[in-house]
Amino acid sequence: MTALLRAAGALLLPALMAVGMPAHAQETFRIGFVNPDRVLREALPAKAAQAKLESEFLKREKDLTAQGEALKAASEKFEREAPTLSETQRIARQRALVEQDRDFQRRRREFQEDLNARKNEELQQVYERANRVVKQVAEAEKYDAILQEAIYINPKHDITEKVIKALNATTTNGGK
Repeated sequence: MTALLRAAGALLLPALMAVGMPAHAQETFRIGFVNPDRVLREALPAKAAQAKLESEFLKREKDLTAQGEALKAASEKFEREAPTLSETQRIARQRALVEQDRDFQRRRREFQEDLNARKNEELQQVYERANRVVKQVAEAEKYDAILQEAIYINPKHDITEKVIKALNATTTNGGK
């Protein structure tokens, strides 16, 4: 019990001392909040990364879409013609369709893996730049803590707009 009282006293003592201090002697604690999702949606570096990914993967995506449509058309043609085909022709075309589908699924999986890997690389670069900007804003405006996740934040503590503007300014100035 005495250990519990000692721990409670250790926690309450600084708080009670702060209450007894004059207002000018108390240090204010500044806290800010940044919404990382909004930064990734609105900041120029994030938009540039998204555009870069789209242009980089556009041709492969179109090729996959065309291959999927060709596979669907071949499958529909097979369904229409299957009753008139001989057993060996039907089996051969079925095997060819299964092989085409297997190839299509493999290519689609590889595409998605490549896209996800590149997206993670690009987002990591944006996150690193955004974190540097958050630190600069925090230091310049003398914040003691900046949060990125919270259940509730008073809008007066939200510095997301400042971070987006500063991040956009570093982009237009060519900074990384």
